[in-house]
Amino acid sequence: MANLRTAMDSAFWDQPISSPQTLDGSANSVPGDPFPLDAARASRALRIQQLALLGLGFPLGIIPSYSPSSQKELGSFSLQSLLLKPSTSFGWVGLVGQFRPKKLISEIKREFSNADELEVSVFRDAAKHFLDKSLYSIALCSQLSLDSSSLLWNTERHGDKKSHRHKLMLYQKLPDHDITLEAAWPQLFIDRKGGYWDVPESISLSLSSLASDSGLRYRFGIQKNSGHPQNVNAINGEAPAALMPGLCAKAAFSYEQSKDIWRQKETKKDLIVTTDKGQFWRPAYDVRLKEPHATISAIIGGTFATWFGGRESSMAVESQDSDISITTKKRSPLNADLFGSVCYTFQHGWFRKPFGDLTRFDARLDICSASGLAKRALNIFKSSSVSNAEKSMSSPRLNLILQQQVAGPIVFRVDSKFLLDSSSEKRGPHMEDIIYSLSYSLRLLRSGKIVAWYSPKRKEGMIELRLYEF
Repeated sequence: MANLRTAMDSAFWDQPISSPQTLDGSANSVPGDPFPLDAARASRALRIQQLALLGLGFPLGIIPSYSPSSQKELGSFSLQSLLLKPSTSFGWVGLVGQFRPKKLISEIKREFSNADELEVSVFRDAAKHFLDKSLYSIALCSQLSLDSSSLLWNTERHGDKKSHRHKLMLYQKLPDHDITLEAAWPQLFIDRKGGYWDVPESISLSLSSLASDSGLRYRFGIQKNSGHPQNVNAINGEAPAALMPGLCAKAAFSYEQSKDIWRQKETKKDLIVTTDKGQFWRPAYDVRLKEPHATISAIIGGTFATWFGGRESSMAVESQDSDISITTKKRSPLNADLFGSVCYTFQHGWFRKPFGDLTRFDARLDICSASGLAKRALNIFKSSSVSNAEKSMSSPRLNLILQQQVAGPIVFRVDSKFLLDSSSEKRGPHMEDIIYSLSYSLRLLRSGKIVAWYSPKRKEGMIELRLYEF
């Protein structure tokens, strides 16, 4: 089924979204925004672990990615590689490098085109362009594992930017819960429009329950933001209220259930293939896609949040990276809301044969804010006007996912999200976001795959290794 747990995770500050804007391969979603596409969620594997495994299948261990840079002459295309990764039994240290070739190629081409003769000085001047620091980015990553605890540290520097990025994460596993501490300065967030925001200092601590057979999950968290959000590339200059300075305590719960309409169970006989050379064991390329079925599932939950401090009202903030004036709205100190999703899944095929053995369709209806939807209905009944921002946040959204086997373990996938309402620019339901991806399932990992995705909305794309992403 489509990932229903995104509904509760979207209420917190540490939900990672895949992004090539950072060398650790992720940015956090803005809490309170509509639920992101399933294909947008970051891999469970660390980016440095992905590069270590992906590098085995790419020439010279170089993995391409695509994302706009702050300087247009640098281009969007970049190359990443794992330069170093010494390890011990209790931890490792890694060095990741990135190179943007467009500016270098343009400068070298200009040097040779302007030269009357190919002299030594021409080659010397062309070679100097390799020393341009803006072409390179580098990240130092480390992990320390002790029993049920894991400590991660990441520091990166982009050549086209002046400041460093630092991130610290601490994981603690308990019998029925997980504790996560995340601190970053600055922390990169991505809003529902695909715009990026840097929060100068962000610290979050959360306690979450593990998935249970009953379907009940809950989570508690504390978040502290310091400094005003800086606009990285967002079109709208108004920073999201959830990113403004202050301390927030939040609790959330959810109840999830699913029911098979029909399902063809896999048997041992199905896994054995008889040929002229004998019998062979042939499991599905992905154990999560091994049975044809039709399923309906649903999740319902609620959140409660309280803010301490930082309740600014109508004050102007000058962005450090641009001349955009940001106006912050008044933020309510107390907030409670309900959310829910219902999903229908249909799968044809066992995903074992080389061709025509997988067609899968997911349709999920999301209600991100029940109070906003009720308020919207009341305003319509009273013939009151509603702002476009309130319309967008309260309107239901329909997520459609189509997966089709191309050949063997290769699957083409389209994730799309439709806003079931009208805006000032568009009338009626319209597409809000879409991501295209092509994946290669790794049978030896049971449910692992190499995914190449592209987002037309963000004009970004990258190659990832994903494990058990359902």
